[in-house]
Order: sequence, then C-alpha cells, then structure tokens
Amino acid sequence: MTDGVGLGDAYAATIGRIKTQNGDRARLGMEALMWISHSERLLSVDEICHALAVEIGAADINTNNIPSIRTVLGCCLGLATVDRGSSTIRLVHFTLKEYLSRRTNLFDTPHSGIAEICLTYLNFQAIKELPSRPSDDFKGLPLLKYASLYWGTHMRMELSDRSRSLALNLLDQYASHISTKLLWRSTGKWHFYSGKPFSALHCISYLGIAEVAIDLLKTKRWDANEKDSDGLTPLIWAAKYGHEEVVRLLLEQERTQPDIPGGIHGRTALSWAAGSGHDGVVRMLLSRSFVNLGGIGRMWEKTPQVMSVLLGRKYVHPDRPENHGRTPLSRAAGNGCEGVVKLLLERKDVNPDRPDNNGQTPLWWAAENGFEGVVKLLLARKDVNPDTPDNGGHTPFFQAAGHGFEGVLKLLLERKDVNPDRPGDDGQTPLSWAAERRCEEVVKLLLEREDIKPDQSDNYGRTPFCWAARNGSEGIVKLFLERKDVNPDIPDNEGRTTLLGHHLSARWSSKAAVGTGRS
Repeated sequence: MTDGVGLGDAYAATIGRIKTQNGDRARLGMEALMWISHSERLLSVDEICHALAVEIGAADINTNNIPSIRTVLGCCLGLATVDRGSSTIRLVHFTLKEYLSRRTNLFDTPHSGIAEICLTYLNFQAIKELPSRPSDDFKGLPLLKYASLYWGTHMRMELSDRSRSLALNLLDQYASHISTKLLWRSTGKWHFYSGKPFSALHCISYLGIAEVAIDLLKTKRWDANEKDSDGLTPLIWAAKYGHEEVVRLLLEQERTQPDIPGGIHGRTALSWAAGSGHDGVVRMLLSRSFVNLGGIGRMWEKTPQVMSVLLGRKYVHPDRPENHGRTPLSRAAGNGCEGVVKLLLERKDVNPDRPDNNGQTPLWWAAENGFEGVVKLLLARKDVNPDTPDNGGHTPFFQAAGHGFEGVLKLLLERKDVNPDRPGDDGQTPLSWAAERRCEEVVKLLLEREDIKPDQSDNYGRTPFCWAARNGSEGIVKLFLERKDVNPDIPDNEGRTTLLGHHLSARWSSKAAVGTGRS
C-alpha cells in the first residue's frame, strides 16, 4: 500500500467513524475487522456473525445477539465485503490488510481475544452436550469447527489469564468433547478407538502451549507416557512440531520415557524432531543419549529397559531404527534438515551409512530428494559409501539422475568410487532412467562422459534412446541422434525396434529416419 495516494488517510478516517458509531455498532464494526484481519483462514458469513454474538463468561449463546451480515457490513462502513462465490467475508482490499497489520494499537490483544471467544463457545452447554463422534453436520453451530481447530493457535500467539482459565475448563472434559475429534481429524487422523483418542496433555503438546502444559502436569492426572489412538505420546507430538518449551517440561517429568516408539512406523520423538528439522528439540533429546561404547551399545540394542535401570535414567538412542529401519539421521537427510544432520554426524554412536530395510542409506535419501547440502555433509565422511545400492540395485546416483538433480550428480561425479553407469537390478542405467523421466539436462551431462555407454539395454532390451523416443522427449532424442555410437534400430526383447515398433509414434520414426540418413 502507498499512503501517498491517500488510502492510508482514508482508512484512518473510516476507522475513526466506525469507532464513533452509536450503540453496539462500534463494537461490531471493530470486532468484525479484528476477526477478518487476524483469523487463520477466511470466515464464512455465518461464522463471523456467530463469533460476534459470543459474550465472554456466558454459559450459552444468545441467539438474539446474532447480527445479520447486512448489519455487520453496515457497521464496517464499507471496509468489509462478502465474496458471493464462496460466501466468505473479507476486507475490501489487500491494502487494508497491510494497513491494519501495521497499526498494532488498533485492536487490544486480538489473538487472545479471538482465543477467548473460541474457548467460551466451546464451553457453552449446548456444545458440551454434543455427541463426541465426528460429524460435518453443524447446523446452528457454524463456529464449532473454527473454534475447535484454531483456539490453540491464537492462544499460542497471545496468552491471557482468561484464555488460560477457559482452556483448562475445556481440557477438564476434553476426552468426551466434540472438539477433540475435530482437532484429531485435522492432524490427518480419521480413525479413533475407545478410551482416550487424544487426551488433554496430547492436545496441549500438539498445540505447544507451555503455560497450560504446566497447569496440566501439576495436577498429575495425565500420564506423560500415554499413547493416543495413533500410538503417539505427548512428547512425540511436541517434538514433531518443534515445541521446545513443552518438550523441556515433559523431559523434566520423572516418569517420562523419552524413547518410546509410536505410530505404525514406530518412530520416536527424536525421529520426528530430526525429520522435521527441529534442531533445538533434537539437542534436548540428544542430551538424554549416551555414547555407544562397545558392549554397552550392544546391550542397549537388545534391552533398553535394562540400560535405563543400570545407568539410573531414561535414555534416548540416537541411532534407533524405526519399524522400516529408518534412523533419525535417515529422516533428517531425506528431508534436507542440514542442521540436524550436522548434530547427528558429530556423534560416535550414529552410523552415517546405515541402510534401512529397503537398503536405502541416508545418502540415498538425500540424493533421492536433491538436497545438495546434506549430500556434501555425508560425502565428507570416510565411513559413507557413496555408491551403495538399495534392494533394487539403485544407487544414490541413479536416484538423482531420475529426478533431474544435476547439482547432486556433479557432487557424486567428483568421487572416483561412484559408477555413473551402474545399472539397477532391472538393467536400467542412470542414463536410461533420466531419459525415461525426460531429464534433458541430466542426459546431456551424462552423454558428455566417456564412462557412459549410451546404448546399454535394460532387462527388457530397451535402450536409453528407446525410452526417450517412447516418451516423446524431442530434445533428448536429438541429443542421442547426434551421437555416432547410438543405434536407434536396436530391438527390444520382443523384437520391436525404436523406429518401427507399434509403441512409437510415426513422427518420431520420421525424425529419427531423417537424423540417421535412413529411409
């Protein structure tokens, strides 16, 4: 926004007029602007109208207080409008949002105010009496979903004593509250079972509100090691989302076991923190680990409970594989979390070349996803084999070639112990894989090398040229036809040639014929 064109002055004048309206119109106008400018998503017409009707401290909603959308828009004096296509309310122009974001004194603690309204709404008797099963039928209760999903987000941004008290009232009955299931579903979980699918402590650990976590832990009503319906502990939820203060609080609890695996993959808190790139949480968890010293390490691998008793505290295994064999380092490498990779590589009890159940090493995962910084860190280690194939015979180089990651390929090509033409178990080479996936720049890079056989067939008899022509990659076909050592007529195992096979288009046949002088 440019104040020079007069928009800033116009907005200021209009807001001044909103504040001087008679009766309840001033409150409605300013609260509506607060909600629209600070909500986590666009609000529907019904949501904003119900939000403006909530009275903090009331036991239930007074339907007589619900304003019409016409009234709300009128109180905003033209600064808000309804999108007719989506029935959502928004500010009249993007410059107004910029203006409001820069005038922090316009609204008194907007996020805590929104949190208090959401929590008051969830504590209404009508809401508490709802059955706890998930449903999308919220007739008459349009604010329920937003309040359930975002009260914690607003509260984490801005905490007030009143929102803290309201949150504790909600959490006291959280196991049977409808908002529990709605929040649970928002995390990507759809199925829950009998008992507590998502306890109050799980909820606060997920949301990362340390002050409320303190209140809950003081009551000693919730087990810090309890698993929810997905098998995750509160510590795993806090670690997964990088809530350092909550992680610290949970680790300070005498009974907390920090290395409990959870979920269908058996991932620990360290695994989730590492894979999400939360350096601070990883440091805290690693402070609970020990250096692998021969027999002690082997004993830990077999009986971690015995180790905890012998050494007098609960420990974190920094190289503990999950059900599929992936370690925290593997997760960090595969997601490009360089800071975490550095932390783990500093340890003597982390194997930087440990393959998972599919034979895929941390370097394989980093190359697969094109993370050059992580690849550099791993290649700097002497105990990392840069050419280790997975169970399908595919090396890190092969994976990078098929995804078009030139930077990773160049790093690997600097190593003499990397074979850039090594085929997988299906006989397909990195060049063939790159040609099939239409990675033109990679094909060009590989064809410039003398240690690449451009005509090598896979187990089906298909050459890299065949794959390029079959997929209609004109630029790659031209690159191959410029080579004198590429034969476009090599038949596959079924006797079909690239030029004459029924699986190729006629236009590629004509282009290849012209390029080779054949007719």
